[in-house]
Amino acid sequence: MKKPISATIDEELIDWIEKEVNETKKYRNKSHLIEIALESLKKEARK
Repeated sequence: MKKPISATIDEELIDWIEKEVNETKKYRNKSHLIEIALESLKKEARK
């Protein structure tokens, strides 16, 4: 089950996120990119 959250993110990071979502088409939306990034961070933390 997914739940909405709120986060304060640096404007430069938001610009990068929007560019990735709009130009690469790898991500459905900003939430999808953030979720993928957090999953990657979680995997790295387990190592």
